Amino acid sequence: MKRIMLLIGTNLAIMLVLGIVSTLTGAHKFFSGSGLDLGKLLFFALLMGFGGSFISLWLSKTIAKWSTGAHVIDTPANSTELWLVDTVRRFAEKAGLPMPEVAIYEGEPNAFATGASRNSSLVAVSTGLLQSMTRSEAEAVIAHEVAHIANGDMVTLTLIQGVVNTFVIFIARVVGWLVDSALRKGGDEQSGPGIGYTITVVVCDIVFGILASIIVMYFSRQREFRADAGAAQLMGSPRPMAAALRRLGGIEAGELPQNVATAGINARPGWMALFSSHPPIEERIAALESRS
Repeated sequence: MKRIMLLIGTNLAIMLVLGIVSTLTGAHKFFSGSGLDLGKLLFFALLMGFGGSFISLWLSKTIAKWSTGAHVIDTPANSTELWLVDTVRRFAEKAGLPMPEVAIYEGEPNAFATGASRNSSLVAVSTGLLQSMTRSEAEAVIAHEVAHIANGDMVTLTLIQGVVNTFVIFIARVVGWLVDSALRKGGDEQSGPGIGYTITVVVCDIVFGILASIIVMYFSRQREFRADAGAAQLMGSPRPMAAALRRLGGIEAGELPQNVATAGINARPGWMALFSSHPPIEERIAALESRS
């Protein structure tokens, strides 16, 4: 339930920003005396849909550090930090990547990778994960996160999010215009939107945004299988990653902030699986074992 409330809150915030921007820029010019200009509306939806996604991607590292309180390791202060930096460097070199930033944050077992590109990425690991896993298992999780970077998953999900955002913005405003036109039928004609349009668009933005998130999370779950396979390749065997997943299945994985949850290693049970960025651990282990 908490995840859904965060999702709804995020959608409301996005719609508020879109409303302010469209008002200040006169973006409602896709309305005319003859009705709705679908071409102008599509351009507006593309601009807002992809613009919002890429701004989020650009800010992803900054937001991730701030929201988790992650400490970036510039100079290792102890043997654990030295091991962590060396492990990330080893896997990055093996994957043909520039060295990512490496960070540690306080929390229950979890890890995530984020960043605007393969050349500007961050791998963050929680203290809980380092304390609860063997070195081999922790290495597998780190390899999994490096594989996310190597696969370009942050950019891929940004593009997918941009597409669904465009559809949400476009369809919500078409439905808003239809409802507004029906409410004003027989009344005063006007070129701009009325109150019926505004209310309908807000409701549709929320409802369609929730439905769209199911699509994005589906692609995110598929991405996890590829990252698991990438970890197995970097480790030279699927066994360490499978062992790490088994351990995670027996402990409570720490919840990540919403903006970096799709880059973590935890999953959601039950009907919430539709909104989960990760497949069930059992399915991931089975996929890894099929590679043996």
